[in-house]
Amino acid sequence: MTDSTDIPTSRPLDAWLDALSQPTGSPGGGAAAGVMLGLATGLMGMVAGYTRDDDAVTEIAGGLDGTRAELLEAVEADGVVSADLGAALSRASEDPEREEAVRGAALDAAASVARLGRIGITVVDEARALAAHGNPHVAVDLAVATEALAAGLAGASLNLRANLQLARRHGASAAMQAGLDEEVGRLAEARTQVSRITAELSARLD
Repeated sequence: MTDSTDIPTSRPLDAWLDALSQPTGSPGGGAAAGVMLGLATGLMGMVAGYTRDDDAVTEIAGGLDGTRAELLEAVEADGVVSADLGAALSRASEDPEREEAVRGAALDAAASVARLGRIGITVVDEARALAAHGNPHVAVDLAVATEALAAGLAGASLNLRANLQLARRHGASAAMQAGLDEEVGRLAEARTQVSRITAELSARLD
């Protein structure tokens, strides 16, 4: 008989999803993209764990643990930034400081989601290596991981573009957005690479 203490609880996830469903924007789409990236790294770690006698894959597993922890930290930070952006947008239109507040908060939100995207990009090579060397019996799990990775990268890109657009509407100059515009292209390229890995994995399932 299984002890009830051995049964994993879903309450933390339930609470997070409940918070996500509320009209507060904190957590919001950026944090959700980060969670999808976290799911991808978790599944990739599982695939690496099922792959024995391969030193390169063993090294990947250790790196993924660190990446997942970094993602969760970035997700928490994004929730705070998202709340700040919501507060700035809720200021009265006649508030003389609203324009600057929204611009600054939108740029902070863009930087936050760009950070999530950069972390996601770092595991594309690991996904490729696992596709080549991972245990073939869990190829489907790796395919689900790469689908989640692609979705997380796409979500980060969409949120980044939206935040940059909002910042521009409120007076952000090109200098203020320096480096962030380039992140959009990097995310798109990474997503294309991941889609190719997924297509290759999917073909093995037929």
